[in-house]
Amino acid sequence: MKLRKCTGRPGALPEANMLTIFSTPKPFRGHIGITQRNAIRSWTLLHPDAEVILFGDEEGTADAVRELKIRHEPYVKRNEYGTKYLGSIFDRAQQLARYDLLCYVNCDIILMSDFCEALESVRSSCSSFLMAGQRWDADIAEPLDFAQPDWELRARALALETNRQRPPQWIDYFAFNRGLYLKKLPPFVIGRPGWDNWLMWFARASGAVVVDASSVVAAVHQNHDYSYHADGEKGVWEGEEAQKNYAFLDSGRCFHTLENATHRLTPRGLRSNYRHWYTLGRQLSRRTVNSLWFGLLDLTRPVRHRLGLRQEGPQVAQRAEKG
Repeated sequence: MKLRKCTGRPGALPEANMLTIFSTPKPFRGHIGITQRNAIRSWTLLHPDAEVILFGDEEGTADAVRELKIRHEPYVKRNEYGTKYLGSIFDRAQQLARYDLLCYVNCDIILMSDFCEALESVRSSCSSFLMAGQRWDADIAEPLDFAQPDWELRARALALETNRQRPPQWIDYFAFNRGLYLKKLPPFVIGRPGWDNWLMWFARASGAVVVDASSVVAAVHQNHDYSYHADGEKGVWEGEEAQKNYAFLDSGRCFHTLENATHRLTPRGLRSNYRHWYTLGRQLSRRTVNSLWFGLLDLTRPVRHRLGLRQEGPQVAQRAEKG
């Protein structure tokens, strides 16, 4: 796998803060409506010229985009259950974006100035890249007061005091060059697992520099429940749509996490992540063992059926990967 040259020497570019952020919301009801407004407002404050595009026509979206003065693209391709296809959003965003640098962010994630600083550092060093990072969970139940000059300090302090940083399997923002994912995504649906890990894998496979910015970016996730799915948390992780998403991971071959990043962004700058080779070897070993195990299960199925034995479902194994 050939990687693009990455110097690791940050510097300023004239268009360093020119960025298109895009996302898709849930209905703007109750607590979810509050967290989504908090998140989107934080994105608009990253830079006066930052472009924000919201995809979808969920309840309250039109009012929210007018209130927050952002761009709205109501049409998104959906499956038979009404769930949005990820590729429809990514492709249209890359076609419409005002800028050549884009960032998809889940609609409950607050981004702050440390995100801009990290992005400028990576962009000044790498010609083709994906920058992503872990999130910090926090309980935020009220609208943030963005008029206060210390709102960032308060949000960051809350996240760090809660001290719940999700493991590297959980990825909620992806900053990348236009064209990296254009018309290349399998038919993942959003709001179900697996697609974030596929995005990490594809960036590696395409030869882009993949940067883990977790140590310098405090991406604050506002905790919420799973009431948006009829079957709650179990439906999100183990339902039919989740199983279809898992299938596109090709038995784990297309599953990468932030541990697979080629580089890490640290307070001292960009550093090569040599441990990613160890991670790749570990994942290959796990897939080999799993392949042998399931091959053995296939061979012994007639005997096991006679004895009334069952194997653990694949959805359980996949969910374990997410921690």
